[in-house]
Amino acid sequence: MTIADLYLICFVVGFLLSVLSFVFGNLHLHLPHVHFHLGHAHVPTPHVPHGAGGAHGAGAGELPVINFGTITTFLAWFGGIGYLLTRYSSWLATISLLVAIFGGMIGAAIVFFMVSKLLMKHDKPLDQADYEMVGVLGRICSSIREGGTGEIIYVQEGTRWTCGARSESGAAIAKGVEVVVTRYEKGLAYVRPWDEMERELDDRESGVGSK
Repeated sequence: MTIADLYLICFVVGFLLSVLSFVFGNLHLHLPHVHFHLGHAHVPTPHVPHGAGGAHGAGAGELPVINFGTITTFLAWFGGIGYLLTRYSSWLATISLLVAIFGGMIGAAIVFFMVSKLLMKHDKPLDQADYEMVGVLGRICSSIREGGTGEIIYVQEGTRWTCGARSESGAAIAKGVEVVVTRYEKGLAYVRPWDEMERELDDRESGVGSK
């Protein structure tokens, strides 16, 4: 095996892995929406998602300089440049190697800049609290029968979701009623009508004020 063959192998491997990285990196798979239940409250307040300017961990969304994409790009550029110089130039092997390494680094830097500065500039770190179900304000889209199961529709992080729901008290809740999630267990949201909870809160406040 000659040095030209090694360069060619590096180019082929790097190119193929770069293509696979691009294809799978841009393939949007719609996975089931999973919520993490952290606890429950008897009288929760409507959930307000954290703003983009919240105190997220610094650097949580930063892309490392050495990653799969930059490595495969380096291999492709290094192999391609090295192969061409070895086959079609009269340069010394050492000079060709140095130029190939430099060319690979330039290619990796270009890919890193494009991904980190252009493609990821609007990304923000995910906060588990933004997807907490307890306290979420929603609306019944499929009526809940007495002791039965219905469905609610709600919005989180600008996206509309649906979820199976049951009445916390077991009473029926009609379609279109605004509700608040008080518990979330095994994929089901336990809800109470918002106007009922609002009256309860008002009664508590008036009771405290009268003392």
